[in-house]
Amino acid sequence: MTERKPPGASFESWIDAQVREARERGEFDDLPGAGKPIPDIDKPYDEDWWIKRKLKSENVSLLPPTLKLRREAQDTLVEARTARTEKRVRELLDGLNKKIRDMNASVVPGPPLNLMPYDVDEFVREKWQGPESSD
Repeated sequence: MTERKPPGASFESWIDAQVREARERGEFDDLPGAGKPIPDIDKPYDEDWWIKRKLKSENVSLLPPTLKLRREAQDTLVEARTARTEKRVRELLDGLNKKIRDMNASVVPGPPLNLMPYDVDEFVREKWQGPESSD
């Protein structure tokens, strides 16, 4: 339980003494972020910073499901283009295609998806052989 401020002691001196004693006991050692720069210290102040950080840490999206899947499709295509193996490309695109098919087969709120499943064989062929030339 926290001690009560002794009568006659100023709040400032009483708090300073508590901080000094806690420091001597090592209660401030190994705190998370100790010795590291304060995140986003150089960015303009945003009064909703804590809400945005919480949403990001909880992986919460305010986007409609269709827009979220469009963004995921873009990210997956970038990852597929940099994948090292054909197997990984196929895993990525097969997973994305399943999500696209599922969403296209259901009614969801928001704008239309406007995506069709990707041709995995064509994507693989272009990635490793380049686009076919028309001779």
